[in-house]
Amino acid sequence: MVSSVMDVTSADFATNVLQTSHQIPVVVDLWAEWCGPCKVLGPVLEKAANEGGGRWLLAKLDVDQSPEIAQQFGVQGIPTVIAFKDGKEVDRFTGALPEAQVKAFVDRLLPSELDMATADADAALDAGDEAKAAETYRSVLAQDPTHQDAGLSLAGMLLESDDRDGALEVLARLAPTEPVKQLQAYARLGGESGNLAVLEQAALSGGPAERLAYGRGQAAAGDSEAAIATLMGVMGERVEPESEEARATLLDLFELLGGDNPVVSAARRRLANGLY
Repeated sequence: MVSSVMDVTSADFATNVLQTSHQIPVVVDLWAEWCGPCKVLGPVLEKAANEGGGRWLLAKLDVDQSPEIAQQFGVQGIPTVIAFKDGKEVDRFTGALPEAQVKAFVDRLLPSELDMATADADAALDAGDEAKAAETYRSVLAQDPTHQDAGLSLAGMLLESDDRDGALEVLARLAPTEPVKQLQAYARLGGESGNLAVLEQAALSGGPAERLAYGRGQAAAGDSEAAIATLMGVMGERVEPESEEARATLLDLFELLGGDNPVVSAARRRLANGLY
């Protein structure tokens, strides 16, 4: 059986800790031979790791042999324990904690039952069983409506089936991360239906409401520059509620295109200068 405890140094830290943490959590015990509390904490960590069934790894690093690692992570005293997931530090503590607190620290790193159910749903989706995946995502969200991974996956499925209102309802309960905001923007922008030629004709002969609908249609069709021009024109008319709705649609479009897009940068400058 492969041991869940390993010694690491500055030479193999990137490989054995940072890279490995993309697969499973890695807990680094920074210690030294002369440190009394380290000798108390070390066996507690090793016991927890060996009882963990390979779900996480314990990496022991002697700070006297690899002081640069301690310096890199701002370690002020030892023992210090740092947890890594996906190549990044996610938690730490300093001092010799009792076994129950060490176990609680490790438990926070491990996937919950809902996380594992979501992973099963992901596998079902990859295998083409969309019904099972959707059912499992919904089951997870019924227990925790804020579960980020399940919510994002279900919202994506709903958008693929053109259930934009359903997707927005799911996304509204999640933390407003960048992927969530991107999907929300996509859902709102894609809601305008209709033939662009018909929308254009209505915009030419109609008022701000028709021009707003045309701008949304251009955005949904992927004609971003034309959509921005149309929507900024509606904003310039200063007729409510269409002007404010045009602004909200513009912000969704900016979110979807990304702040580094030169079209977005130019449009934001025009908005800042009132040139619309």
